[in-house]
Amino acid sequence: MATFISVPLKKSSEADLVKPLSKFVTATYSAGEEQGEYIRAVEELNKLRKNALGRPLDKHESSLEILLRYYDQLCAVEPKFPFSENQLCLTFTWKDAFDKGSLFGGSVKLALASLGYEKTCVLFNAAALASQIASEQNLDNDEGLKAAAKYYQVGVPPHIYIVEITVSCRDMMLNKMKDAVIAKLANQAADFYGDAFKQCQYKDNLPKEVLPVLAAKHCIMQANAELHQSVLAKQKKRFGEEIARLQHAAELVKTVASRYDEYVSVKDLSDKINRALAAAKKDNDFIYHDRVPEVKDLEHIGKAALVKATAITPPLSQKFTDLFEKMVPMAVQQSMSIYSQRKAETVNRLVGSMREATNLCNGVLASLNLPAALEDLSGDSIPQSIAEKARSIVQQGGLQSIEQLIKDLPELLTRNREILDESLKMLDDEETTDNELRTKFNQRWNRTPSGDLYKPLRAEGTNFRNILDKAVQADQVVRDRYGSHCDMIALLCKPENELNAAIPSANPTKTLQGSEVVNVLRSQLAQLDEMKKERETLEGEIKAVTFDMSTAFLTALAQDGAINEEQLSLSQLDQLYGAYNQRVQATLRTQEELLGQVQTSHQEFSSLKQSNTEANQREEVLKKLASAHDSYVEISSNLREGTKFYNDLTEILLKFQNKCSDIVFARKTERDELLKELQQSIAREPSAPNFSVPAYQSTPAAGPTPAPRTVFVSSNSRSQTLNTTEHYKRQMVVYRSVFLLLSAFQAQQPQQPQQAQQQPPAKPQPPARPPPPAFTPQAASTPPTNTPPTGPPTSNPPPVAPPSQAQGPPYPSYQGYPG
Repeated sequence: MATFISVPLKKSSEADLVKPLSKFVTATYSAGEEQGEYIRAVEELNKLRKNALGRPLDKHESSLEILLRYYDQLCAVEPKFPFSENQLCLTFTWKDAFDKGSLFGGSVKLALASLGYEKTCVLFNAAALASQIASEQNLDNDEGLKAAAKYYQVGVPPHIYIVEITVSCRDMMLNKMKDAVIAKLANQAADFYGDAFKQCQYKDNLPKEVLPVLAAKHCIMQANAELHQSVLAKQKKRFGEEIARLQHAAELVKTVASRYDEYVSVKDLSDKINRALAAAKKDNDFIYHDRVPEVKDLEHIGKAALVKATAITPPLSQKFTDLFEKMVPMAVQQSMSIYSQRKAETVNRLVGSMREATNLCNGVLASLNLPAALEDLSGDSIPQSIAEKARSIVQQGGLQSIEQLIKDLPELLTRNREILDESLKMLDDEETTDNELRTKFNQRWNRTPSGDLYKPLRAEGTNFRNILDKAVQADQVVRDRYGSHCDMIALLCKPENELNAAIPSANPTKTLQGSEVVNVLRSQLAQLDEMKKERETLEGEIKAVTFDMSTAFLTALAQDGAINEEQLSLSQLDQLYGAYNQRVQATLRTQEELLGQVQTSHQEFSSLKQSNTEANQREEVLKKLASAHDSYVEISSNLREGTKFYNDLTEILLKFQNKCSDIVFARKTERDELLKELQQSIAREPSAPNFSVPAYQSTPAAGPTPAPRTVFVSSNSRSQTLNTTEHYKRQMVVYRSVFLLLSAFQAQQPQQPQQAQQQPPAKPQPPARPPPPAFTPQAASTPPTNTPPTGPPTSNPPPVAPPSQAQGPPYPSYQGYPG
């Protein structure tokens, strides 16, 4: 039976996927059925990892299916979550598959915050488990060979790929393939084994049988190539070449039998080659008398690969179902987020331009005392528009409402500042610790510096701080405006009789009642009111526009492999809001024309009115009252927007704080793992360098001294023995004298306080034995005709080198930003 190498599985430490992934789902998706479904999927993913990695796996296809399902799920989930060190940070720890560990240091392991690392290790385990299943197949029949070939193809790592080629090659031998093709296949398989040997010969933690089996397989495949090439030579009546190739094949299998018989049996192949060689020599000696060429003069055997390594394309599992099938990839999520920002900016721009125009219109009318001037023809009663404005303010809460909103702003601001400061402090503290450890351990502290890792978070924090600073300035502008209109707003909040008493009276202007100019002004003001109502309706329509861009982004990602978000978003926004933009611009032009007409009509109206001091004072008060009402409405709106702004910013800052907390926690976990590894590494290091040990210290302890034996020696030997004995006696006298002098000196010294007992120096390690020369795989290959041989000669088989032991919320419009 052929011998194949199986690979041990890597072991992974436990990793909690539920907490970080659930946090991301909760922060990204609003509460509801969708969020609950994704959280349940996260829990299923965590269970799948435990089933695949948290327990020993049987050498069965069902265990392999679990590993492949977990690998497929990792591939499917990778584009849907922002796995990275500074976003969604998950640290995976794996132990070396071949390292046996030590009593104190444990096995070598590596922890990385990388999903790609987890995928690689899982795929390694799938390939390793497949190799173990394949190695137990019965390779003496076609079904066993095909089953082994199927399992060896899983994962297609190099050390399994070459064996898969070899199995396929042998399968074709059994099917009576042409000798010329078999020779090329076997020669190619020999090269694969040689490449594997070269990659493994410097690995100090591989099982001891790996290198011998690889070297033996290299020679066996080369012998098979020579055997089948000799048949081709015989068919071409090149009997000397036939003998030369069979002799080379015999030498190769003899090398395997003498050096690697413990691992590989070549008896059947050796007998087959020797029978063919004996028959060829007999025929050549008695019949053909063809010259037998040297091995170096033989024509090079070609190479042919039966299969080629292909890219691994998931899903590899036959029963794979994506747990997060409804979740869109991160590229689509990010594009959707940017599209939402562009959409909000478009809406804010259109709505803001209309609101700004309305405020300008109200300001112009207030400065003209319209429409109050048309209503105040009696000169001693409250104009109807002023009375309505007063009732409106009272209904909205009056001064108390505004003062409460103003009082709440500092508290909201303070809360946001505290969240931001605490978030940045977490980063500062962890970065300080990281720098201290990097200074202490120097190059051994080989992880990404926290300062580099936190740059995006610090930039985000700086942006939030700038937002808060600008918000404080905008809040002060609102307070100043409230202070300048506070008295008039308070007057509008008083009862109607008190308000009427506070307005100066004037001579009646009833002569203007029913005049043409008054009728024109009233018509123009009515048109302005109608325009404002249309704007309110238009604003509602603009805000109600919705469109799901995920379909467009998903289509682009599937067709092109990437998303041109800017082009797709701008094109769609133009379709959605192009008509609304034209309607907004039309209202702006209409307002400009109407205000011009109102100003002209007002000049004519003013020239007809009787002008006196009392009338001027009354008109001035009415203007201030109208302006106070407009300011009250705008200030209230600004304060409510400010309150919403701070509350929205609080939610965003809390997410930012969670992000900082998660990455700091992940960094602390990584730090603890690295510290533990460094401590184990330091513990494994020798305490002192190797040095020469005196011969008498290295003499092994013996049992009871044996009885002396009588030995007859020559006179020269006896003389040399006596000289040695005398020299030894003189040395012992010197040692005894020195010992007595030291004892006498110590007896004369006063007693000193007892010192702490020092640790004895570490026992020096004997120097490592130099490894024998490494096996060169190309050595066994037959060289081209004009190339000197580089492979192992007939009498010198190749030795084997043994393993050595050694974004923020939309800005309120009053802050100078859209929204």
